[in-house]
Amino acid sequence: MDMNSKKQYLCELQKEYLKSGKKGKSLLLEEAEKRTALNRKYLIRKLSVKTLWSKPKRKCATRPRQYGSDLVMPLVELWDIFSKPCGQRLKSSIKDELSHLRLLKEISITDQQADKLLKMSPKTIDLLLVHEKSVRLLNEKYREKKNPLLYQMIPTKMSDGWDREILGQIQIDGVEHCGQTVAGEYANTIAHTDISSHWWEAEAVMGKGQSRTLIAIKLVRSRFPFKWIEIHPDNGTSFINYYLYDYARAEKLEFSRSRPYHKNDNCFIEQKNSQNVRKVVGHVRYDTEPEIDILNDLYHNELRLYKNFFQPVMRLESKERDKGHIRRKYQEAKTPYRWLIESPETPLEVKQKLMTKYDSLNPADLKRKIDLKIKQLAKVYQAKHQLTEEKVQPETPTIVTFSNYPTAPLRLPALTT
Repeated sequence: MDMNSKKQYLCELQKEYLKSGKKGKSLLLEEAEKRTALNRKYLIRKLSVKTLWSKPKRKCATRPRQYGSDLVMPLVELWDIFSKPCGQRLKSSIKDELSHLRLLKEISITDQQADKLLKMSPKTIDLLLVHEKSVRLLNEKYREKKNPLLYQMIPTKMSDGWDREILGQIQIDGVEHCGQTVAGEYANTIAHTDISSHWWEAEAVMGKGQSRTLIAIKLVRSRFPFKWIEIHPDNGTSFINYYLYDYARAEKLEFSRSRPYHKNDNCFIEQKNSQNVRKVVGHVRYDTEPEIDILNDLYHNELRLYKNFFQPVMRLESKERDKGHIRRKYQEAKTPYRWLIESPETPLEVKQKLMTKYDSLNPADLKRKIDLKIKQLAKVYQAKHQLTEEKVQPETPTIVTFSNYPTAPLRLPALTT
């Protein structure tokens, strides 16, 4: 007899046991000892009045829902305005910009809804956005051409060799807009980021010419709000050349490079190529001047302001390996603008200029203008392909004649019945 059967047996036996007298209870206990092989004292306890075999089900106290469906639409609007970030980044954006957006009448919510949005945790934000994310539908090529002598003159620096509190350490990388083929000339985005503040700038050029790349770097440097002290480009020949090397020496800039086949040495700019370039302009081929003009219009104006003033980034605080698992701990997500304002390394003049610029910006308006320019870029791209399709004429079929052959006339095979 198993435990479940014993329980059923004792449950039925208890009804008769409680009605019986002293002798009857003794007989029932003896019978139960034989059937269940349980101790007599244990059976006495189990068959007593105190034992309740069918316990009433406890009612679980349900906690009232704090964040209702009325917060989903405002949360989705904020998620769209700040370019669909994760919960940690969106919480930082809501904390910094919600009151500003309400003053600009970009978000129409009550004071009670605003208080709930400010109190909401990153995990709750992700939970409320799960349905919206599920409804929406959401390769690096290189050629190894090196100048051995120059490569030996430029020191290598790994990802853990940076002091992340010092401003002006710039990592540089090129993003190719070649589409499915690298044949011919095509646009390249020269992207730059500061290791400490994560301030990001970019410039688009045609091809990978060394002089054009140097001009792009000079233009980007003029737009940075603080001074450079070091440049750390990719290992491509568009960066590792005497044009850039002589420029760095003339401007008294430190010049370092990554180790070959170690992308993580240039990790700060590599992780922004996907979010700031690929996600915005796509993976198609841009190889005309109008397309480069639109890309530079984005990089010079709305996109740089939107990314640097209203897109929070998370800085790594610590990384530990525990039995094969890497545990990373990040600092609170802040925009590059906030990192610069709170950094003691930033000069007061720079802080005042940035604060004045920040007060004049509207993130929702910047997002609309970015979307309009991306649509304009798509129209130019489509028009370019329509023109190329019209120029391509179908080939006329070649007609084979036998007049040139001086041999015997062509004889057809006889038909068989």
